[in-house]
Amino acid sequence: MGTHAGPRPLEQRHREALDRLEHDKDVWVATADADGEPCLVPLAFWWDGEEVWLSTRESNPTGRNLAASGRVRLSFGDTRDVVLVGGTARMMTADGLPAGVGDAFAAKGDWDPRKSGPAYVYYAVRPWWVQAWGTVVEIQDRDLMRDGVWLF
Repeated sequence: MGTHAGPRPLEQRHREALDRLEHDKDVWVATADADGEPCLVPLAFWWDGEEVWLSTRESNPTGRNLAASGRVRLSFGDTRDVVLVGGTARMMTADGLPAGVGDAFAAKGDWDPRKSGPAYVYYAVRPWWVQAWGTVVEIQDRDLMRDGVWLF
């Protein structure tokens, strides 16, 4: 990962994007309210291989926006090696989590929302598009996923 003289093959960008999803600790989460007011916050996350799991208080702007529209954009990495994910989120309480999700989330992020009180809920983000690029030479062919289907 990092800056590159020429475009990386899409297969390499796909591998590196999955590596970010597996190993990065935090992600920038972008949502908007019904009036279009944007909200951008960093959150801990866990990737289960199909969905990105987030946790925040249900009453936070991010929580309210996710509950209202379910639409979210996630940004991993930095501006010269970015992975963008567009997805749809669904909310779950700690009591409704599938087996193992709470423990895996806590282990990855060194924080357990279940111990922070009932105001914290989880959001499972199902990607419907994924893009990855390093610099301008990779912008033209940046799609890794479209309509929820990996292009590889």
